[in-house]
Amino acid sequence: MNRSNHFSLTLQSLAKLASESGKTHSAPLHALPSLNSVLAEFSPLPHTALFLGLATDGLPILLNLLDPLPGPIMIVGDIGCGKTNFLQTITGSINGVHSSNEVSFSIISNDLSEWKAFQDSSNCANLLSPGEQNVVSVLHSLVEWAHSNKGAQQISLLLIDNIETLLEIPETQQDLRWLLLRGPSRRVWPIVTINTSVAVSERFQPWLEAFHTRLFGYILDQHEAQLLTGISNISFTNLISGFQFVMREGNNWLPFWIPTLD
Repeated sequence: MNRSNHFSLTLQSLAKLASESGKTHSAPLHALPSLNSVLAEFSPLPHTALFLGLATDGLPILLNLLDPLPGPIMIVGDIGCGKTNFLQTITGSINGVHSSNEVSFSIISNDLSEWKAFQDSSNCANLLSPGEQNVVSVLHSLVEWAHSNKGAQQISLLLIDNIETLLEIPETQQDLRWLLLRGPSRRVWPIVTINTSVAVSERFQPWLEAFHTRLFGYILDQHEAQLLTGISNISFTNLISGFQFVMREGNNWLPFWIPTLD
């Protein structure tokens, strides 16, 4: 049995466990594959692809960074559903797959202690909190680079953990809105997390429409899930908090898993 088949059997078993329980719970960490083992199994991954997770069949979910159609990515779910884990999986996969000349990332997080393992990465261009003075200049420099990078090969990711903390800073609004509307077409990809209650709030509505691609974690309130998907009778309560998410693929929903960090 090859490793991808092993991944498939493991993930299908965990998915069945979640479906039968219908309750939020954490997956046994030893049952999930590690990020290093996943990257080793599917190496080499395309250098223009970003690893997001593993489908239940054990195959990788990839984002083509040269195709701007998906637009900025929003990772949404209740507190504790694994949104920060998801962002860290993305940064970990960048470190494992891409050179700094191919893909770089900037991280904005209210809790920098969660990101110490990534601060010395050659792929890490910036690591800062929303309250730092140079947040405004970093966003503006990304906009300027996006305007002038014609012919460039490098791709830049802007990872914002809890985007609502950034929206409280008026000086960031213009550049952030431009990056959400135009960034992916100019090799700058915003990928943000947000808590469910904030995503459905009235104050976030002007920003919500910018995110056509939404990746959902565990959401307890069915009405909030319906507001974010526009679909009645949708429920995300069978997802395993911390490691399982779901995305829409055409008319279907594709559940997937994020590996554990080594």
